[in-house]
Amino acid sequence: MPTNETLEERAKKIASGGAEKYHSKNAEKGKMFVRERLQLLFDDNIDIEDAFFANCQDDSLPADGVVTGIGRINGEKVCIMANDSTVKAGSWGARTVEKIIRIQETALKLNIPMLYLVDSAGARITDQVEMFPNRRGAGRIFHNQIKLSGRVPQICLLFGPSAAGGAYIPAFCDIVVMVDGNASMYLGSPRMAEKVIGEKVTLEEMGGANMHCSVSGCGDVLAKDESDAIAFARKYLSYFPQSYRELPKKADSREPAPFEKSVEELIPKNQNAPFDMYQLIDRLIDDHSFCEIKKKFAPELITGLSRIEGRPVGIIANQPRAKGGVLFPDSADKAAKFIQLCDAFNIPLLFLADIPGFMIGTKVERAGIIRHGAKMLSAMSEATVPKISVVVRKAYGAGLYAMAGPAFEPDACLALPTAQIAVMGPEAAVNAVYANKIAALPEEERPAFIKEKHEEYKENIDIYRLASEMVIDDIVQPNKLREELSTRYDAYETKDVLFTERKHGVYPV
Repeated sequence: MPTNETLEERAKKIASGGAEKYHSKNAEKGKMFVRERLQLLFDDNIDIEDAFFANCQDDSLPADGVVTGIGRINGEKVCIMANDSTVKAGSWGARTVEKIIRIQETALKLNIPMLYLVDSAGARITDQVEMFPNRRGAGRIFHNQIKLSGRVPQICLLFGPSAAGGAYIPAFCDIVVMVDGNASMYLGSPRMAEKVIGEKVTLEEMGGANMHCSVSGCGDVLAKDESDAIAFARKYLSYFPQSYRELPKKADSREPAPFEKSVEELIPKNQNAPFDMYQLIDRLIDDHSFCEIKKKFAPELITGLSRIEGRPVGIIANQPRAKGGVLFPDSADKAAKFIQLCDAFNIPLLFLADIPGFMIGTKVERAGIIRHGAKMLSAMSEATVPKISVVVRKAYGAGLYAMAGPAFEPDACLALPTAQIAVMGPEAAVNAVYANKIAALPEEERPAFIKEKHEEYKENIDIYRLASEMVIDDIVQPNKLREELSTRYDAYETKDVLFTERKHGVYPV
């Protein structure tokens, strides 16, 4: 550090990050400088920056490659850590790690959200003794994330790599937004995979943004560019309180957009006809309020944040247009994580059921469908926020259970007039019970016999009979469903429930 530099000159040099060639290289990839990202993220600029002069005696390590501090998003305080990839590719040294740990501790003390803007090549091997194994080493970052989990919202915006052990920063966040083409996370690089296990693979195949958002499920949102990722983070935070101790803030109510078809006209009477659940969601929620999570992953189930007359509501909905809306291991995991997220931060839940059940067959059994399904049921059952289940068309078998059926203490289980609840659908039930008799009948008599049994079965599972037996709490006219939901969420706002007394459950993970 030159001794003749003024404080202003030194500060300007630190704030400019690494060498110009690294800035140019990032710009070619469509990557912003870390401080430009923060200007876009915050309402104004960073309010407080901690340890700005970390490692200031080494000109090659301005701020030791990470910005940490406090700013405001939507008027609310948040803590951030943001890698500077122009400084040794955003890698971690001893002071980098200490800065991250300290800002996490600040988030814990202040009970405010923690954001991680990740763009890092991982640990500096040259610094491993100082930053890797000790009590305030890199492992403490993940330990703190686990402490913060469910206490305050944690968001990861992944702009570049998150390599090796550093890949666990996104893994422990509530949500991971990945920039298409630049973001990646992996425990071992393609070069390491080839060297160690002989596998030749591209970076995208190994840990790219599209792969993680559609195949592994480690990514939640695929952003087209950095501005898109930052805009999503600002919108996402608007649904959440500062911590688990608060309720999410309401916004001004907006009527749903006008549609040619009403809810009643939209839903087919035929239980097996194609039907797009997104269209129903759009008719129930405030206009342009849907904030979808894991859209590209397990699309047979839709999960997302929304507002109903200004109130934040988390939606879990079967999508009949994707694999018939049947639940698979991945969709069960998707639901479990989302339910836990909403329940942790006091966001009411809405289940829109149109489900034939869980998938069957050798492939899913070997993939642990029972274990994964149990995760979903556990998360749904333990959620103590207001939760409403609506049987839109059908809820068969364990699908009824997974979608907050009557046995799991929803605050209300509602149904539309044409809905059906049963162990299985009419076709499968008649085949299961009468297969031998059908086979013994003359071929010309079979259609009439099957139709007769179908009608008998439908009478047995008639929704009015189930309402009469108080299996469901109300049958709602489709076009009045939004109004009914709003009224009920208002009524359930003061819900205060302790699920059970214990240290913690033994989860079917």
